Amino acid sequence: MSQPETSLARLQRMRALALAGGGKARIDAQHAKGKLTARERLDFLLDEGSFVELDRFVAHRSTDFGMDEQRILGDGVVTGHGLIDGRPVYVYSQDFTVFGGSLSETHAEKICKVMDMALKVGVPIVGLNDSGGARIQEGVKSLGGYAEIFWRNVQASGVVPQISAILGPCAGGAVYSPAITDFICMVEGTSYLHITGPDVVKAVTHEVVTSEELGGAEVHATRSGVAAFTSPDDRACMALLRRLLAYLPLNNAEGAPFVPSDDPSERSEAALDTLVPADPSKPYDMREVIGHVVDRESFLEVHQAYARNLLVGFARLGGHVVGVVANQPAVLAGCLDIDASKKGARFIRFCDAFNVPVVTFEDVPGFLPGTEQEKNGIILHGAKLLYAYAEATVPKLTVITRKAYGGAYDVMGSKHIRADLNLAWPNAQIAVMGAAGAARIIHRREIQAAKDPAAEEKKRTRDYEETFSNPYLAAERGFVDDVIEARTTRPQLIRWLGLLKTKLEPRPRRKHGNIPL
Repeated sequence: MSQPETSLARLQRMRALALAGGGKARIDAQHAKGKLTARERLDFLLDEGSFVELDRFVAHRSTDFGMDEQRILGDGVVTGHGLIDGRPVYVYSQDFTVFGGSLSETHAEKICKVMDMALKVGVPIVGLNDSGGARIQEGVKSLGGYAEIFWRNVQASGVVPQISAILGPCAGGAVYSPAITDFICMVEGTSYLHITGPDVVKAVTHEVVTSEELGGAEVHATRSGVAAFTSPDDRACMALLRRLLAYLPLNNAEGAPFVPSDDPSERSEAALDTLVPADPSKPYDMREVIGHVVDRESFLEVHQAYARNLLVGFARLGGHVVGVVANQPAVLAGCLDIDASKKGARFIRFCDAFNVPVVTFEDVPGFLPGTEQEKNGIILHGAKLLYAYAEATVPKLTVITRKAYGGAYDVMGSKHIRADLNLAWPNAQIAVMGAAGAARIIHRREIQAAKDPAAEEKKRTRDYEETFSNPYLAAERGFVDDVIEARTTRPQLIRWLGLLKTKLEPRPRRKHGNIPL
């Protein structure tokens, strides 16, 4: 006669069952796809030995379609909290080996619990998504679970950072939780995000398309802008999330973490004096400017492959985190277009929500002209960027490296929309438009009447350049605080960041503004 199971033995058996997930065969299948399991991902994401699991013994309550005979502990998601570089986070990691990671009522309740706790204690939420979607055997209960998660995403927005990794399928209603979070990282080749799958697309539009073509990492990183980052595999994705979180505060009541730097604050970079070409029509890579100014190797670019005419990302100056926004003259001459405006606006609003100062490097000839831009709403989308800059109350510092033309000058962190510091390099051109275009408009009659119209146009262009295409007219009026040697940009910005740490900028009392969505 066998001995009755002791309570300790039962606990150990139950823990082993929870750790087993969907079993060895399904774990092997996960590995065969080049994917880690839910628990393996947490091992790479969190500091060693720091994970504390919650709700490991939860199981679904469904009895329809034979589900009462298929009850697996954990119900397809691993939840809990841990540390990343010694700082706390709450996490959930969907387990594709259990019912394809599908979301049930109890699966959703587990996620909601850690989201509620993260908001209570004020720490980031990291979601590792790998799910076949709603558990159809539960019907509307699973849909209700999604909506409960969405509601919490909205409540947490701007209060604690929310990070999503897409590590497998994520389709239908499941896509909206990651979409509300602050940053999404997708794994190349094994993850996808889309509202409707290839079969539905084929049935409705007769298009034949794969999940990768419809919503793979490349699509969302380069064309839709849904993904802020991509990684080649799960391990690299976890490493990237760790790096990203190192720039973020735990919540909106704190500052971002300071990291002492051995890069001297007073470092002067002579290369900056000659980096920008004298010819205003010649491109250069603004990343080189950023690299020379910020702490060495500290720039983490966000949305690198999307709207490449505008650069955004996190960096450190004297060990302090800043958000960098910069026109990229090497792409579309640095013009602002619809995608760049949306990209910049979203990033600035994140920085403002989480107390991260915004440093702008400006070289912008204007908004991109064209019928497609106008028809698709460049007015509305450009206004988002303007709104974000004007709304932000964090320290705002702007450096004009070359062109600052027209309405784009106003939008890109100008003094008029309350930037705290505006600096210009000696070759900066602050004007309504380029000298040649302005001369042709202002002196059209004189040019047409001249014996040599081309020579007259050149003369008038030179006159305009000497009068307007320089930083000194703006400096005379206080629109630029100082014209500086380019090489001194780093020490000047660090000095001003220290001064602006105690900045207070009250705004009118209101429920919220109405950003032009």
